[in-house]
Amino acid sequence: MNRYESTKKVGILGIIGNIFLLIIKLIVALFSHSQALIADAINSAGDIFSSIMTYIGNKIACTPSDDDHNFGHGKAEYIFSLLISVFMLFIACKLFVDSIISIIMQKQFIFSYYLIVVCIITIIIKFLLYIYAKSAYEKHNNILINASMKDHRNDMILTCGTLFSVILGYYGFYFVDGLIGAIISIYILLSGLSIFLESYKILMDISLNKHEKDEIINFILKDKSIIKVTDFYTVSIGYKYIAILTINVDGNLSTYSSHDIADKLELNITKNFKKIYKTIIHVNPI
Repeated sequence: MNRYESTKKVGILGIIGNIFLLIIKLIVALFSHSQALIADAINSAGDIFSSIMTYIGNKIACTPSDDDHNFGHGKAEYIFSLLISVFMLFIACKLFVDSIISIIMQKQFIFSYYLIVVCIITIIIKFLLYIYAKSAYEKHNNILINASMKDHRNDMILTCGTLFSVILGYYGFYFVDGLIGAIISIYILLSGLSIFLESYKILMDISLNKHEKDEIINFILKDKSIIKVTDFYTVSIGYKYIAILTINVDGNLSTYSSHDIADKLELNITKNFKKIYKTIIHVNPI
């Protein structure tokens, strides 16, 4: 399965799974008045939005290059992941305020075994979605899949917290319900910030780090006909980069020979480094 189809499937499975979880959580949460489960349900609504953004962002990102976008539409992944992160931050702030109010007002919820059943169902479904998304991310290194993977993982952990608060509520410790809701909101906030910063870096055209650049330079210098690498720049075009650099070669080489070295090198760099979409080399005889 290619990058597009894999990300598409992650998005569709996320939409279906989260719609089902949202429905059962809302029904039980509204009946029981559990702040932790209400927070969990609102989080599921956010997950539906995230899955839809994953699907749309992936569809645009996989559009072939054209006259207006010479190097494709790869940055769409990061634009939509940025939207997902902003929505997560908004949801986190809203849940935190509601949870604090719940603690201050000492709100209680109606215990029901359905609360436990919903939590267990959520944990199982999210675990399966997480395993699938993790497998897809390891193959394709897509930030949209990564956002979905982290979201499913967070939901498993957070729902375990909800389950814990429900069990304690059975024994009369109702304040834990609001406390878990607040913890859930902070966890969502941190995840949203992580995705936001990663997307922001790419959209602001961050270059390859020094270690990655050094790896490419060392690879180039294995060719003894190349004396030195200078003016090495990279430009992000989504999850890949365009590498622009200058190589110094022996001035006694013919024009044909020096450019033949550059042409072969461009192909080899693109072939051996997955992050490089295209290499542009300027030859400087010395």
